[in-house]
Amino acid sequence: MRIIPVLDLKGGEVVRAERGDRDRYRPIVTSLSASSDPVAVAEGLRRLHPFSTFYIADLDAIEGRAPNSAALARLRTMRDAPDLWVDAGLAEDEMLAAALAEAGINPVLGSESQRDEVLLRRFRDHPGLILSLDFFADGFRGPPSLLDQPELWPQRVIVMTLAKVGSAAGPDFARLKQIRAKAGSRLVIAAGGVRGEADIRELSSLGIAAALVATSLHDGTLTSGQMALLGG
Repeated sequence: MRIIPVLDLKGGEVVRAERGDRDRYRPIVTSLSASSDPVAVAEGLRRLHPFSTFYIADLDAIEGRAPNSAALARLRTMRDAPDLWVDAGLAEDEMLAAALAEAGINPVLGSESQRDEVLLRRFRDHPGLILSLDFFADGFRGPPSLLDQPELWPQRVIVMTLAKVGSAAGPDFARLKQIRAKAGSRLVIAAGGVRGEADIRELSSLGIAAALVATSLHDGTLTSGQMALLGG
């Protein structure tokens, strides 16, 4: 069971997510770092556990503003450069192709950013592509075909329950079970609501391959010792 820390980027800083209400996101305050600088936060997380992969939500790019390119470039030049799973609101053919060609970058195709299934249909077999099925408080956000046709899914699929993000309310186990049942041999990754070790163990028992985690790492409810035992 992999544990993948999340860095939500906005205005060049790491912000703390709150239930998908992006207008309320503010620069993170965490005992793991003296500042909200992306590299400082990533290094703080690595002092907690030797993470080899980080998930990056470039909130500015997702919402149509200038991407956090400088922050991403700095993260890529860290010592023992991590693999970066990056959701930057990609919705164009050329931009996705360019992202897939970059070493150390695994572009995340967020369903909320898609107009139709064309982009996913073209690139679904690329080993670097990750699909994020995005669920807000009002339900699935994106073309229905992305949710209803699992044959379109790439090898890795994130179930992003934004209403659970930063809530300490627990993962959306029911939805994860549904997606896992449809996914076949694909890897399903949980995102949103993980509170600690018990949630990680339950996700593992459901066949979930990994969990994207932020709040429980910064708040200390998922500890270094627990992650060592969990194999994260």
